[in-house]
Amino acid sequence: MTALKTVTDGAIVAKRNLIKIKRVPDLLVFSTMSPIMFILLFAYVFGSAIKVPGVSYREFLIPGIFAQTVIFGATITGAGLADDIQKGIIDRFRSLPMSRSAVLVGRTGSDVANNVLVIFVMSVTGVIVGWRIRSSVFEAIAGFLLLLVFAYAISWIMAWVGLIVPSPEVVNNASFMLIFPLTFVANTFVPTNNFPAPLRAVANWNPVSAVTQAARQLFGNTSPQLAVPKYWSLQHPIIYTLIWVVVLLAVFVPLSVRQYKRAASR
Repeated sequence: MTALKTVTDGAIVAKRNLIKIKRVPDLLVFSTMSPIMFILLFAYVFGSAIKVPGVSYREFLIPGIFAQTVIFGATITGAGLADDIQKGIIDRFRSLPMSRSAVLVGRTGSDVANNVLVIFVMSVTGVIVGWRIRSSVFEAIAGFLLLLVFAYAISWIMAWVGLIVPSPEVVNNASFMLIFPLTFVANTFVPTNNFPAPLRAVANWNPVSAVTQAARQLFGNTSPQLAVPKYWSLQHPIIYTLIWVVVLLAVFVPLSVRQYKRAASR
């Protein structure tokens, strides 16, 4: 019964967050314009100078952009929670007869919905610049779902951050310092084969590299000529990604719920 109440209350909070996006469309515009800019920048500016064996660079690129975008999209969770605490909205939620974790469930759930829309816009942009899905429908759906599940796990990290920092601006700065190197020291934009040895090891065990590699495989954007590094994480990217999802949720869901109970207006 408690779990059902959490889901029901969380759905109401998620609806509230989605209505907020509808009323402030700038949030959605800027969250979609950034990935479109990255696609166009890398496809047309850097793409001519980057060669990937056996596959079009644009097909190699788009899954990486997907991974980067949904991870950055998870920062909305932290910024939204920090803003709600700062404005005293969390205290109002706490005074209502609702599940303690419903606010977090609704916040992270609404950001999944936002990521679905962003991925759709990016997919259309990708098709326009030359990206194609070369696998089955079910594999493609699995690729999109894996990206969303991984982003959902990251959003719980951002939820915890949003509950412990003093303002949304700090969330944005802290998340940028964490996520920017995490998404660039990976195989998101270029193969890791030519990285310096220590950096290559870090990149190949980076979970962002795994989810990107898994998406490329599920979308059929790979080639036998593009050898997969001999690291277990990239030889089994779907399993490795799911392991990270389970670990992140197991750690940060309880931490976020506990911090939410302690959080107070600032």
